[in-house]
Amino acid sequence: MADRFQNFEELAAVSQLDVDYKIRCEDRGSSVVILAPHGGTIEPETAEIAEAIAGADLSFYTFEALAVGAHGDFHITSHRFDEPLALDLVGRTYTAVAIHGRKDDGTDAVWMGGRATDLRDTIAASLRAAGFKAEPNKTLPGEHEFNICNRTRSGKGVQLELSRSFRSRLAVEQTVLQDFCTAIRNAIRVARAD
Repeated sequence: MADRFQNFEELAAVSQLDVDYKIRCEDRGSSVVILAPHGGTIEPETAEIAEAIAGADLSFYTFEALAVGAHGDFHITSHRFDEPLALDLVGRTYTAVAIHGRKDDGTDAVWMGGRATDLRDTIAASLRAAGFKAEPNKTLPGEHEFNICNRTRSGKGVQLELSRSFRSRLAVEQTVLQDFCTAIRNAIRVARAD
């Protein structure tokens, strides 16, 4: 489905903050920001998963649609996602990890994309070591320079695409969510030490 809005300005002109959508933005001074630009009813559970990964110490951003509607009603494609708070926070961090959702396709593998290839590969290896499946994202690679995850100081970020069934599982199985978050946070810690 095509996006209804080409940018945030168009969306904000006909929508109301805290009625149609909400934004959560926490600058914790970390070099990495965890974000979910398609939270709420757009790609359900992505905001909650991003928040769990961020914990209490990593910077965090979500855009969440509150109104029920078609996927494209509040979805702004990642390379056109230009909400000002997101641009500011992401632009002040060294790198970003974006959590996205995709339709079920018969696998729960996390599709790994983005321009931060070292961090992407470290996260993939950490996820696999924790018992999760991770594979290169050939459909939605997240490599566009204007993709919100790549609008960092380094010009690089990581994009994780999670299937609907896997997101639902993470929402109800707290131990699995904790293992998933720990694997990603461990990879971020290792990447920062390199």
